[in-house]
Amino acid sequence: MKKRTLILLGILMLSLLSGCGGKTGESSAGTAAEEKPPVQEEAPVQEEPSSEEEPIYITFEASDLEGNTVSQEVFTQSKLTMVNVWATFCNPCLNEMPGLGELAAEYDPAEFQLIGVVSDVREGADQTLVESLVQETGADYPHLLANGSLDQALLAGVTGVPTTFFFDGEGAYLGGVVGAAEKSDWEELIHELLEAQ
Repeated sequence: MKKRTLILLGILMLSLLSGCGGKTGESSAGTAAEEKPPVQEEAPVQEEPSSEEEPIYITFEASDLEGNTVSQEVFTQSKLTMVNVWATFCNPCLNEMPGLGELAAEYDPAEFQLIGVVSDVREGADQTLVESLVQETGADYPHLLANGSLDQALLAGVTGVPTTFFFDGEGAYLGGVVGAAEKSDWEELIHELLEAQ
């Protein structure tokens, strides 16, 4: 990754709002999480793979809100994929979702796509609240429901929501950000990541 992109990720990290802390995806199968993590006022954390390490790839299979099966193959449909992990109880998550919905609509899907992962609602659970929140926030992009496969591939390492991961068109992990951000900050980062591809 270019040095300028690394610096931009650092700047974005400093400009982020706080997220909702705590471990996500730890609910019993088929139900939403009963214990909600407290909101934390910590500085957000940005993580990146070392340039010396082998690329990191994840494998998963999950269902979206329409019941379609989605796997890691979805990453090959776009040059850059942003995966935003959120929770129904997380105000910073919900506050950034209108801007994320706008971003998803503004880009050519072959260049950039956005996927939401609902960390506190499991596959098979009542998804009425999720559907309502997606509609209210204008987050008109695919949202996956948590399951064992996503727990192992992605959610086990999530310590707070929102957490956002970036993957290239081959599915290699490019980096991640813990915390919410303004649309303009995400736009700048997306532009830099696309330029670095």
